[in-house]
Amino acid sequence: MMDWQAFFDMGGYARFVWPAYGVAALVLTGLLIWSLGEYRRVKRDLAAREQAMPSRKRARKQARGS
Repeated sequence: MMDWQAFFDMGGYARFVWPAYGVAALVLTGLLIWSLGEYRRVKRDLAAREQAMPSRKRARKQARGS
């Protein structure tokens, strides 16, 4: 049987360990949110650029008159 109090006490270092876990979780969550936002922004920007510029294949067909 595990002594949960001893686990959460971390051998007397709980006041250092748990805040470190908290800071790490906040940083990782912030990076995840920032990365997803950048991904969506880049995806939107790429779609707009692709819409503005015709594809090479389409441009070649139009140049040949096909």
